[in-house]
Amino acid sequence: MSVGDKIIVTIKRIGINGEGVGYYKRKAVFIQGALVDEVVKAKVSLVEPGYLNAELIDVEKSSPHRQKPPCPVYEACGGCQLQHMSYNAQLAAKEEIVRESFRRYAGLEQLPMRPIIGMDEPWHYRNKAQLQTGRSNGEIIAGLYAAGSHQLVDITGCAVQHPAVNDTIEQVKRLMGELDIPIYNERTREGAVRTIVARVARATDEIQLTIITATDKLPDARRFVNAIRQSLPKVKSIAHNVNRGKTPLIFGERTTMLWGAERLEERLGKVEFSLSPRAFFQLNPEQTIKLYNSVQEAAALEGSELVVDAYCGTGTIGLWLAPYAGEVRGIEVIPEAVRDARDNARTSGIENALFYEGRAEQLLSEWVAQGFRPEVIVVDPPRTGCEPSLLKAVAEARPKRFVYVSCNPSTLAKDCKSLLASGYQLEWVQPVDMFPQTSHVEVVIGMQRKDT
Repeated sequence: MSVGDKIIVTIKRIGINGEGVGYYKRKAVFIQGALVDEVVKAKVSLVEPGYLNAELIDVEKSSPHRQKPPCPVYEACGGCQLQHMSYNAQLAAKEEIVRESFRRYAGLEQLPMRPIIGMDEPWHYRNKAQLQTGRSNGEIIAGLYAAGSHQLVDITGCAVQHPAVNDTIEQVKRLMGELDIPIYNERTREGAVRTIVARVARATDEIQLTIITATDKLPDARRFVNAIRQSLPKVKSIAHNVNRGKTPLIFGERTTMLWGAERLEERLGKVEFSLSPRAFFQLNPEQTIKLYNSVQEAAALEGSELVVDAYCGTGTIGLWLAPYAGEVRGIEVIPEAVRDARDNARTSGIENALFYEGRAEQLLSEWVAQGFRPEVIVVDPPRTGCEPSLLKAVAEARPKRFVYVSCNPSTLAKDCKSLLASGYQLEWVQPVDMFPQTSHVEVVIGMQRKDT
């Protein structure tokens, strides 16, 4: 088998990155854009000992779930992976991604999995956009870099962004053009504005706008701010962030307010948040409430429990659980996130949630040594999963219940296998579709100690 060879493949499932997965001469073949049960012709693009990558040439037998992507730049952008699939088929594919992960990495053939929680309207859900700026044919564009390249793809009117975010980005581009504000050129490293960040508060429809520049000052800032205020009355906060580095990071370290409120007020259920321009907040509030309700169910709190929220971030899960617990202790290694978590607790008037800066495994072990034994531990780690040292600390703390929130079913299943071996049983698995049109799936699992 060589690169360039043409092969016929029947697609068996959808992979974790949204690609179709089939088999050719006992080798797995990954084909972007192919759907389950389709027979496709593809050209081999990569040959490895255990698998092949191939590019879709033609669909010889089409799936009834195939549809024309609504977005005109869907394939070039790469931000979504599943727009060519009906939404019901997307949900079914994500359930199978979870099942396959637990089969492969945890050895569980029979999974106590509930039906995935989807959206009634799986479009226009993202409350925040961070778009790079550039020029194309003399016009200012804002968008994302195509996968594996530095080709900027304009995503005007993005179908998964909130309409207010799309409108804000468009108006800001127009005003920058009218005021001749210099746009950063990544190749020459000349110009000023490199990124536009717009976030809408679903609770108020107010907009927080941040302009990120490669220069210490935003050119013509006063006129620019006045023009934004006149054209975009829902914008209540305009900030300037400086990022001079040649880096994939969006934000630099220095942020100053140009006008308006320093923070954007937002709510999830009864919990209130006060968001600085760099503060993390879930991108899909509607689904976040469903996710956190699943966490609350898995925690099964009766009002007196001690809860540890490891990898607590800005405290969203801990604050959601606090009204139903005796005490919540959140742990986070990022100092800014800890400060935001404490501010969010004050904003919401929640006094029984405390947030600590440090490594979760270290603080948890110290607390257990001091006689603090949590009845419930909740984790929401990054895509890489829990540190082995944290799983060891959890096993030693022996909480009655363990709740795991994951954005990566593969690492979730690996960690679950470790927890099963340390005395826990899996009660149920709940997938939640936080990002429709993409291959991402969020999962909550509830576990209980066998000896309780």
